[in-house]
Amino acid sequence: MLKLFESFDQLRDSERVRPGVFRIAKNAGLMKRRKSVFVASQKLSVEQFLAVGNQADGQVKIEIADWSHLPDDQVLQSEMKQVLDRAMGDLPENYRAVILLRDLEELSTEATAQIVDVTEDTVKQRLHRARFAPELG
Repeated sequence: MLKLFESFDQLRDSERVRPGVFRIAKNAGLMKRRKSVFVASQKLSVEQFLAVGNQADGQVKIEIADWSHLPDDQVLQSEMKQVLDRAMGDLPENYRAVILLRDLEELSTEATAQIVDVTEDTVKQRLHRARFAPELG
């Protein structure tokens, strides 16, 4: 705030006050960061931390685990797919087409109506009924 008051004479124009305040705050933060003992002296990429070489010379390349395909998640996705496939198979064809186009293919209501050759209101009605189909029975 002291920096703001020190340079307030340069910010007399009301349209320049807000951007000026943000600029001063940003610069003050950057200066504080540069002086911090916790900031690394240089930026390093992950590759620079990995050991390079092969097992013959005693160095081994470190591999980072891929957390995107955990076995538990794959089992749950497989079970979910089976449930969805069974539920989609139980739907009447006109509902199935609409829910596939709208929810899975993410097409607009207008595009879905053109493909299925019905009105947009009919697409909305079928989509609503398809989503709540188990409650119909």
